[in-house]
Amino acid sequence: MTKIQINQSVAILCDGNNVERSIHDIAKNTSAMVNFDKLIPKLLNERGLNRLIYFREGKNISDKLAERLHNQYYGSVVPCHKSADIPLSIKATQLASKVDTIIIMSGDSDYVDLVTHLKSEGVRVEIAAVRETTARILINEADYFHPITKEDWFVFKSPAKKNYSPKKSYPPKKK
Repeated sequence: MTKIQINQSVAILCDGNNVERSIHDIAKNTSAMVNFDKLIPKLLNERGLNRLIYFREGKNISDKLAERLHNQYYGSVVPCHKSADIPLSIKATQLASKVDTIIIMSGDSDYVDLVTHLKSEGVRVEIAAVRETTARILINEADYFHPITKEDWFVFKSPAKKNYSPKKSYPPKKK
């Protein structure tokens, strides 16, 4: 059987806070993070990546993450004043005429109207999220659902703590 090359242009828009919160809820570990090197190729499934944008609420955005996404995928991290819902929705609407598929990385039911709108514009819409924390209505509205599982994230190792004995004084006293 001959393999068919699917020639689609894909934009991946990630609601970083939603995905991070979902992983932390499932992993029971606040130091878990999406492994983009595993997840992005899985989501693309040999389709072309047009854009990767990671929307993140707050000021504590990792420079390392931003640099990694840029270097590996020409991606960008967009800081949001409050939630990512509005900036992500605006960007998705702007990209609708430029791509074949938009993958929204979020399980938030707030995106149902966006999914409906994008589909009415002829865009294929896929959702990538942790199944246990994803709104069923969002899964049902999307053209396809990619479950983000524990194979798609990694856990940071806590740095080893040095055991200083309170009985010893540092530096050692001279005799």
